[in-house]
Amino acid sequence: MNKYIYCFIITLLFSGCGGCSRSGKYLSKLDKNTTDSKTGNNKIKMIKEGGVYKIPVIVNGVELYTIFDTGASLISISNTEAQFLYKQGTLTESDFEGSMDFQDATGNISSGQIVNLKSVQIGRVILKNVKASVVDNNMAPLLLGQS
Repeated sequence: MNKYIYCFIITLLFSGCGGCSRSGKYLSKLDKNTTDSKTGNNKIKMIKEGGVYKIPVIVNGVELYTIFDTGASLISISNTEAQFLYKQGTLTESDFEGSMDFQDATGNISSGQIVNLKSVQIGRVILKNVKASVVDNNMAPLLLGQS
Protein backbone atom coordinates (compact mmCIF):
# COMPACT_ATOMS: atom_id res chain seq x y z
CA MET A 1 0.00 0.00 0.00
CA ASN A 2 1.30 3.45 -0.86
CA LYS A 3 2.83 5.03 2.28
CA TYR A 4 0.90 8.27 1.72
CA ILE A 5 -2.40 6.40 1.65
CA TYR A 6 -1.38 4.51 4.79
CA CYS A 7 -0.55 7.80 6.58
CA PHE A 8 -3.78 9.37 5.35
CA ILE A 9 -5.80 6.48 6.78
CA ILE A 10 -4.03 6.80 10.13
CA THR A 11 -4.74 10.54 10.16
CA LEU A 12 -8.43 9.94 9.45
CA LEU A 13 -8.67 7.32 12.18
CA PHE A 14 -7.27 9.67 14.78
CA SER A 15 -8.69 13.03 13.78
CA GLY A 16 -10.97 14.38 16.47
CA CYS A 17 -10.51 11.45 18.83
CA GLY A 18 -9.07 12.97 22.00
CA GLY A 19 -8.87 9.68 23.87
CA CYS A 20 -6.94 7.71 21.29
CA SER A 21 -5.18 10.30 19.17
CA ARG A 22 -2.50 11.01 21.74
CA SER A 23 -0.31 8.29 23.10
CA GLY A 24 -2.59 8.54 26.12
CA LYS A 25 -1.42 5.35 27.77
CA TYR A 26 1.76 5.43 29.75
CA LEU A 27 3.17 2.06 30.59
CA SER A 28 3.28 1.13 34.22
CA LYS A 29 6.02 -1.36 33.38
CA LEU A 30 7.72 -2.18 30.09
CA ASP A 31 7.26 -5.81 29.09
CA LYS A 32 10.57 -7.39 30.09
CA ASN A 33 9.88 -10.48 27.97
CA THR A 34 11.64 -9.05 24.90
CA THR A 35 13.88 -11.96 23.94
CA ASP A 36 12.65 -14.87 21.88
CA SER A 37 13.86 -17.90 23.84
CA LYS A 38 14.35 -19.98 20.67
CA THR A 39 16.17 -17.49 18.43
CA GLY A 40 17.52 -14.91 20.90
CA ASN A 41 16.02 -12.17 18.71
CA ASN A 42 14.50 -8.97 20.04
CA LYS A 43 10.75 -9.59 20.39
CA ILE A 44 8.24 -6.75 20.67
CA LYS A 45 4.59 -7.30 21.52
CA MET A 46 2.36 -5.18 19.27
CA ILE A 47 -1.10 -4.17 20.41
CA LYS A 48 -3.77 -3.55 17.79
CA GLU A 49 -5.87 -0.56 18.79
CA GLY A 50 -8.25 1.35 16.55
CA GLY A 51 -6.91 -0.29 13.40
CA VAL A 52 -3.24 0.57 14.08
CA TYR A 53 -0.46 -1.24 15.88
CA LYS A 54 1.15 0.24 18.97
CA ILE A 55 4.37 -0.87 20.59
CA PRO A 56 5.93 -0.05 23.95
CA VAL A 57 9.00 2.18 23.85
CA ILE A 58 11.03 4.13 26.37
CA VAL A 59 11.76 7.70 25.24
CA ASN A 60 14.34 9.53 27.38
CA GLY A 61 13.52 7.17 30.24
CA VAL A 62 9.73 7.61 29.98
CA GLU A 63 7.68 4.57 29.02
CA LEU A 64 5.09 5.20 26.28
CA TYR A 65 3.07 3.40 23.62
CA THR A 66 3.70 4.60 20.06
CA ILE A 67 1.99 3.86 16.78
CA PHE A 68 4.31 1.76 14.63
CA ASP A 69 4.32 3.84 11.44
CA THR A 70 6.75 2.81 8.70
CA GLY A 71 5.45 5.67 6.53
CA ALA A 72 6.63 8.39 8.92
CA SER A 73 10.13 9.65 8.20
CA LEU A 74 10.79 10.71 11.80
CA ILE A 75 9.58 9.83 15.24
CA SER A 76 6.81 12.32 15.83
CA ILE A 77 5.51 13.60 19.14
CA SER A 78 2.88 16.18 19.90
CA ASN A 79 3.28 19.30 22.01
CA THR A 80 1.64 17.32 24.82
CA GLU A 81 4.38 14.66 24.91
CA ALA A 82 7.11 17.29 24.50
CA GLN A 83 5.73 19.28 27.43
CA PHE A 84 5.45 16.12 29.53
CA LEU A 85 9.07 15.15 28.77
CA TYR A 86 10.18 18.73 29.47
CA LYS A 87 8.38 18.80 32.83
CA GLN A 88 9.97 15.46 33.73
CA GLY A 89 13.37 17.00 32.98
CA THR A 90 14.13 14.44 30.26
CA LEU A 91 13.85 16.97 27.42
CA THR A 92 15.77 20.22 27.84
CA GLU A 93 16.05 23.47 25.91
CA SER A 94 19.37 22.31 24.45
CA ASP A 95 17.56 19.33 22.86
CA PHE A 96 15.57 21.67 20.59
CA GLU A 97 17.49 22.07 17.34
CA GLY A 98 15.31 24.43 15.35
CA SER A 99 12.14 24.57 13.33
CA MET A 100 11.17 22.83 10.14
CA ASP A 101 8.14 22.49 7.88
CA PHE A 102 6.51 19.06 7.79
CA GLN A 103 4.06 17.52 5.38
CA ASP A 104 1.41 15.34 7.01
CA ALA A 105 -0.42 12.39 5.52
CA THR A 106 -3.09 14.67 4.04
CA GLY A 107 -0.49 16.78 2.22
CA ASN A 108 -0.87 19.79 4.52
CA ILE A 109 2.30 21.66 5.47
CA SER A 110 2.78 22.75 9.07
CA SER A 111 5.64 24.05 11.15
CA GLY A 112 7.19 22.14 13.97
CA GLN A 113 10.38 21.68 15.94
CA ILE A 114 13.20 19.20 15.56
CA VAL A 115 14.38 17.73 18.85
CA ASN A 116 17.11 15.35 19.83
CA LEU A 117 15.84 12.44 21.91
CA LYS A 118 18.70 11.27 24.09
CA SER A 119 17.51 7.67 23.97
CA VAL A 120 14.78 5.58 22.42
CA GLN A 121 14.53 2.00 23.67
CA ILE A 122 12.58 -0.59 21.71
CA GLY A 123 12.75 -3.93 23.51
CA ARG A 124 16.43 -4.61 24.15
CA VAL A 125 17.63 -2.14 21.50
CA ILE A 126 18.64 1.32 22.71
CA LEU A 127 19.14 4.08 20.14
CA LYS A 128 21.02 7.24 21.15
CA ASN A 129 20.58 10.79 19.86
CA VAL A 130 17.53 10.17 17.70
CA LYS A 131 15.96 13.06 15.75
CA ALA A 132 12.23 13.58 16.21
CA SER A 133 9.64 16.13 15.21
CA VAL A 134 7.38 17.96 17.61
CA VAL A 135 4.22 18.82 15.75
CA ASP A 136 2.23 21.88 16.69
CA ASN A 137 -0.87 19.85 17.50
CA ASN A 138 -1.72 18.63 21.00
CA MET A 139 -3.92 15.88 19.58
CA ALA A 140 -1.33 14.39 17.22
CA PRO A 141 -0.56 10.72 17.82
CA LEU A 142 2.86 9.57 18.96
CA LEU A 143 4.44 7.90 15.90
CA LEU A 144 7.46 5.63 15.75
CA GLY A 145 8.84 6.61 12.36
CA GLN A 146 11.99 5.66 10.50
CA SER A 147 14.40 7.90 12.42
